[in-house]
Amino acid sequence: MPDASIVDLSPSRLATLRQRSLISLMAGVALGSTGHIAAVTVATIVAKDLAGTTVWSGAPSAAVVLGAAIGATVLSRFMATSGRRNGLVLGYVVAVLGALVATLAVGSRSLPLFMVGILLVGFGNSANLLSRYAAADLYPAARRASAIGLVVWGATFGAVLGPNLVGWAGEISEGIGLPALAGAYLLPIVFVGGAALLSFVTLRPDPYALADSSDRDDNTMMPGGSSLESILRRPHVPAVIIALIAGQAVMVLIMTMTPLHMADHGHDLAAVGFVISGHILGMYALSPISGRLTDRFGSAAIVTAGLCVVAFSALLSAIAPPDGGPLLFIALFLLGYGWNLGFVAGSALLTHGLEVAERTRLQGLTDALIWSSSAAASIGSGFVVAVAGFTALGLLGAAMVVFPVWLVIVRRRALAA
Repeated sequence: MPDASIVDLSPSRLATLRQRSLISLMAGVALGSTGHIAAVTVATIVAKDLAGTTVWSGAPSAAVVLGAAIGATVLSRFMATSGRRNGLVLGYVVAVLGALVATLAVGSRSLPLFMVGILLVGFGNSANLLSRYAAADLYPAARRASAIGLVVWGATFGAVLGPNLVGWAGEISEGIGLPALAGAYLLPIVFVGGAALLSFVTLRPDPYALADSSDRDDNTMMPGGSSLESILRRPHVPAVIIALIAGQAVMVLIMTMTPLHMADHGHDLAAVGFVISGHILGMYALSPISGRLTDRFGSAAIVTAGLCVVAFSALLSAIAPPDGGPLLFIALFLLGYGWNLGFVAGSALLTHGLEVAERTRLQGLTDALIWSSSAAASIGSGFVVAVAGFTALGLLGAAMVVFPVWLVIVRRRALAA
C-alpha cells in the first residue's frame, strides 16, 4: 500500500509537484487516447475482414465499451487500496496486452481472439478516463473542474493523431510481414506503452499523497469509510449519475447513426468525416473552457446547461435537412460540446463532500454505468432508426434529457453544497 501520509513540503514545492502530476496525467491521456482511437478506428473493418461478413462488424464497438465498463470498476477498486499511479499503470499495461493479442489475431485471422484483444484495449482505456479524477484529487473543490477539463482536453491529441497514423502504421506493418490492418494495433503498443512508462516514472509521489488537504484524513487510502450504498443515498449523487448517463446515452444515440444517415442520403465519406470531426472537436477541444465555466458558475448550473445544449442539438439534428451538411455539422458539434459541459461539471460534482477513498469507489461505479449506457444506446439507435427514422431518433434524444434536467434543478441546493 502506498504512503498516504500528508506530504510534509513547503506550499511552493507542493504546488510544483501537483503541477507536474497534472501535466503527466494530461500527457498520459494524450498518449493513451492516440493508441486507443487508432485501434478502434479500424476495428469494424477488421471484424468484417476476419468474419467475411458485416454481421459481426459492430461487435468490436460493444466489446470496447464493455471492456471500459469492467475496467472502470476493477481499476477504481484497485486504486482505492494501491493508489492512483499503480491503477493507471495497470490499466495501460492491460491495453498494451490487448493490442498485442489483437495484432496476433489479425495475423492469425482469428475473430474470437481479436474480440478478446479489443475488449482488453477497452479495459485499458478506462485508465485514460479515470485520469480526470486523479487530477481532481490534487486541487481544492474550487479548482477541480479546471483540472478535469485540462486532462479531458488531452484526448484532443488522440482524436486528431490516432486516425491519421493508421495508414502509416499499415505500411510499417506490411514492411515487417504483417497484414496492413495489424498496424493499427502496433500503435497502442507504442503510445499506450509510453503512457504506462510515463505514469510509472513521473507520478511520484502518488496523486493520493498530494491530494488537497481539505479532503484528507488518516484513512484516505483505506478501503473503509462509508459504504457505497450510503454514498448513493446522498442527495446530490443520484442526480449527478443520472445526468452523466443521460448526456452520454443521448450523444452516442445520435452520433452512432449520423454517418449512416448521411451516407443513405448521398453524402460522401469526406462529408461524413467533416461532420464527425466537428463532433469530436466539440467533445474535447473546449474542455478547459468547460472547466473554467464550472469553477466560475458552479457544477449544477453547467451540468444543466450541458444537458440543455445536448437536447437542443438533438432537436437540431432531427430537423436538419438530410441533403445538407452545415446544419447537421452544427448539431453534431453542439452535441459534442453539450456532452463535454456535462461530463466535466458532472465529474467535478462526484468529488464534492466525499473523502478520497469514497469518491474513488463512486467514480468507478459511475464510469461503469456511463459506458454500459453507451453500449445500450449504440445498439438501440439502430433499432430506432430502422423502425421510426433518424428524425425520431433526434426527438427521442431530446426527450431523454427532460427528467435529468428536472432532477438537477430540483436538487440544485444539494448539488451546490
